[in-house]
Amino acid sequence: MSTNTTAAGRRVPPRLPTGALALGLGLAVLLAGCKQDAPPAQAPATPSTPAAGEPAQAPQAPAEAVSAEVAAMDAEQLREAASKAYQESRLYAPGGDNAMEYYLALRDKQPADAGVSSALVDLLPMTVIATEQSRDRGDFAEAKRLLALIEKTDSSYPAIERLKTTIASAEAEAARRAAQEQLTAEQEAQRQRELERQRQEQQRLAQEQAARELAAQQAAQEEAARQEAARQEAARQEAARREAERLEAERRQAEAARRAAPAATELRAISTPAPRYPPDALRSGTSGEVQVEFTVGVDGTVTAARVVQATPPRVFDREALNAVRRWRFEPVPAPVTSRRTINFAPSQ
Repeated sequence: MSTNTTAAGRRVPPRLPTGALALGLGLAVLLAGCKQDAPPAQAPATPSTPAAGEPAQAPQAPAEAVSAEVAAMDAEQLREAASKAYQESRLYAPGGDNAMEYYLALRDKQPADAGVSSALVDLLPMTVIATEQSRDRGDFAEAKRLLALIEKTDSSYPAIERLKTTIASAEAEAARRAAQEQLTAEQEAQRQRELERQRQEQQRLAQEQAARELAAQQAAQEEAARQEAARQEAARQEAARREAERLEAERRQAEAARRAAPAATELRAISTPAPRYPPDALRSGTSGEVQVEFTVGVDGTVTAARVVQATPPRVFDREALNAVRRWRFEPVPAPVTSRRTINFAPSQ
């Protein structure tokens, strides 16, 4: 799941592994589900054909995607409820108490929250599977509720029209069979109880599997991030080590050159321009001094310079180094390393 964080920590859960879902959840996985101790949703009544001479029943109103109770919650409540439902594998069921409804209501209140939109998009494929399975087992009320979640999430989602058509066809076929079979009230009640039991069991197993896969995906991403951070730290330390070795080699080379130079070698300055006085120090009347060690090459130019000591620290260092690097001396037979103290005073 993306560096991504949990909703409880005010972060939206990481994106769901869509490719892995198609492979690992093929048979009954990723259904909208509720925990076994959650109150069962009311079993949908099997459509029946009106008796001869009786008026046809009016079609049921479309299912509401988000219940009124969920829609009335504020953004903070929705974020906490979504996090809890997500952690308890109530990804899109039961109705009125699932992560998808809470995220939809939260998106209505905070449309610019990209993390919420991403989580909803990741939940769509498994909700489509749950809708198809509800349709196939004749649970049309649940299928329509899940379809309403899909439509509210993305009204242009490619599977919507197909699901509408197949649900309507399956419902019509169920009504025809019901009229032919003339099920008794007791048989129908038993069928609905079994249907509800199967639905809850399928949803429980599917959502627990989905939750396990999400946790595994998150753990893999966190481990990858940890390894990348360790790699970058190792690279940084290696670069620092190489730079330290380079500077030490230069220092040793300069020291060796200084020792190898004839004792009588002296530096004769050609040009030693004074350093620029830092404006802040000048305004505050700050004075000080900087001791600089520098190496003069055989052509008389300064090839290396560093601050040995500065009072006060880091106030005049930069200007002192800039000035020393511009100094010029008469050519010498071998590089010479020397030290000079540069004074800074406001009256200077």
